[in-house]
Amino acid sequence: MPAKPPLVFHFFLLFVLLHYPAPCLSIPRILSLVPQKPLVLTDHKGAVLSGNITVNVLWYGRFSPHQHNVVSDFFRSLSPSKPSPQNTASSWWSITGGYRSGRRTITLGKQTVDQSYSLGKSLTNKNLEALASKVTSGGSSNAVSFVLTSSDVSVEGFCMSRCGSHGAVSAGRRDNKVAYAWVGNSIRQCPGQCAWPFHKPIYGPQMPPLVPPSGDVGADGMVINIATVLAGAVTNPFDGGYYQGHADASLEAVSACTGIFGKGAFPGYPGNVLKDKATGASYNAVGVNRRKFLLPAMWDPKTKSCKALV
Repeated sequence: MPAKPPLVFHFFLLFVLLHYPAPCLSIPRILSLVPQKPLVLTDHKGAVLSGNITVNVLWYGRFSPHQHNVVSDFFRSLSPSKPSPQNTASSWWSITGGYRSGRRTITLGKQTVDQSYSLGKSLTNKNLEALASKVTSGGSSNAVSFVLTSSDVSVEGFCMSRCGSHGAVSAGRRDNKVAYAWVGNSIRQCPGQCAWPFHKPIYGPQMPPLVPPSGDVGADGMVINIATVLAGAVTNPFDGGYYQGHADASLEAVSACTGIFGKGAFPGYPGNVLKDKATGASYNAVGVNRRKFLLPAMWDPKTKSCKALV
């Protein structure tokens, strides 16, 4: 089924709409502060993914070995085979344990490379579904099939309304659905929209961009978007899980916390994050192979608020 608007990661649109309302023009009245309603994601009692979840990846287009390693290390960092206090990326993922059905672990499964651009360099939603179907894990419904597109591939809606998305495809029996997700490398097309805060945004305050922890703006921007759609795909895989708002324009586990990476975040400022003394790179999580990441805040069901790692 085609990816729907409620499942997409509208980074720059959400950022602008939530934080930059249209200015008032000479309104002749006294304005008072109106308390905002608390952010609450409603559990719509539909299916969620839980337990050991397999992530299969299709790399579509040309990626460098470094980019492969950054993304693969991110997935492996969420549920490492050898847990350690130093692995704070797994602490970020553990927030999903507060959602219905409890603890969730991620296993990086099959990885497939399509460097021949088998469906061309301009993809539709139907194309994404076809590609995702190639890496479904034997029809298992407890899996997420990721399609990652390289910087020279355009995707329907990319940069216009989304940086990534998730949906569902049929696997095996017609009634057996498997969650899939897509994220693109935005470095050539819209880094100001899909790789912030590692690139100056197109809209809003023009604060200096942060130095990416891996040294690759495109790859580190992809990690942020992958984290966003993965959390959404797990807690709201088939439109009936956790979200806020109307089903056609919903906010999910991470997209509800857009633009927040550390304490003190405000529009245009990601918040207080850690800085590598040697490289000046900004990060808030450490994973396997001592890989550093900047991960977005996630809505915590226990505190009913957006939780950042630092």
